[in-house]
Amino acid sequence: MINFEKNPLIEKTMKFSLDIIEFCELLEQHKKFVIAKQLLRSGTSIGANSFEAQNPYSKKDFVNKIKIAAKELEETKYWLYLCKHSKNYPFEDKLEIQIIEIGKIIYKILSTSLSKENGL
Repeated sequence: MINFEKNPLIEKTMKFSLDIIEFCELLEQHKKFVIAKQLLRSGTSIGANSFEAQNPYSKKDFVNKIKIAAKELEETKYWLYLCKHSKNYPFEDKLEIQIIEIGKIIYKILSTSLSKENGL
C-alpha cells in the first residue's frame, strides 16, 4: 500500500477525490445530475491515474498515466468553471484551490519526466 503522507500528489488527489464526491452529492441534491456525473468521473480519475502511475511497467507508462491525469485535471477545471460561473449551481472555492495545487504538481512531474526522457 502506498504511504500517502510521503507522496504529495497521492495525498492531494485522494483528498480532492473525497471532496469531489461530497460536492457531487451536493450537486445531485440540487438536481444537477449531468454535471455531477461528469465532475465525479473526471475529478476522481485524476487520483486514480496518479495512483496507478505509482506502479508503472516502465518510465513511458508512468508518463502516460500522468498525462492522462493531466487531461482529466483539465476536464475537471472545465466542469468546476461551469459551476462557478452558472448562477444556479453551487460552488466551493476550496475545490478550485485544490485543483490548482494538484495541477502544479502534475505539470512539474511531466516537465521533469519529459526533460529526463529527452536527455535535457
